[in-house]
Amino acid sequence: MYTLSTIKGILFDLDGVLYIDSHAIDGAVEAVMRIRASGMPCRFVTNTSTLSLVSLQQKINTLGFSIPTNEIISAPQATLLFLKSQHDPVCRLLLADDVKKDFKEFHLSDTAANYIVIGDIGDAWSYQLLNEVFNSLIQGAKLIAVHKNRFWQTENGLQMDIGGFIDALEYASGVKAMIIGKPSPDFFQIALDDMGLSSSEVAIVGDDIDVDVGGGQQAGLKGILVRTGKYRQNYAEASAVKPDFIIDSVVELPEVLGI
Repeated sequence: MYTLSTIKGILFDLDGVLYIDSHAIDGAVEAVMRIRASGMPCRFVTNTSTLSLVSLQQKINTLGFSIPTNEIISAPQATLLFLKSQHDPVCRLLLADDVKKDFKEFHLSDTAANYIVIGDIGDAWSYQLLNEVFNSLIQGAKLIAVHKNRFWQTENGLQMDIGGFIDALEYASGVKAMIIGKPSPDFFQIALDDMGLSSSEVAIVGDDIDVDVGGGQQAGLKGILVRTGKYRQNYAEASAVKPDFIIDSVVELPEVLGI
């Protein structure tokens, strides 16, 4: 088998690659352990915006992975870094309650915010809420989307993600959202800088051909698509993105890397 022997670092997507909801994908723990044991730097990059950093690490490690917090790079954490770089931002946080814990240092307002931060809020979406955000945007607030995923895989099948709501708000208000997580090149650069590697030395492993693989390739990384999680053959074949590798699951990754 041809291998990616020149790769010196790996970015792992989480949900759909290492686990689905509360179940680890068969063999994923051992595959990650083998790669980390080889000395290859790894970072675990996710658009998940329902869990604080502490809760996310607890979930990962409860499933059998032993991953330190400093190797986890989440879209909410990247959002946090951006807001810290702004001058005294006033925020409206449309985020899960657990994630809000990481944003407690900021001034908050539902009516006078200059930054609207949107993540996964599940059933909290309503026409009233969308209209409140729309009015804030046309009055000058900036729109920050933790990510813009179309859908994600759950134990009960595919579920619509926040991308459709972001599109609706952009269309109605004429305000373009700042996308913080994947596929933003800035998000990938945070991970590359943290590993001290160039984009040509790193591969992203993901189940989303557009956001993970396509986003990574746009940032100069190799893209490895797994046939787990949200992967659907018809969707992948219709995409303009052409992965560098397609594997059945992360279990095959050590062999592809020549480890």
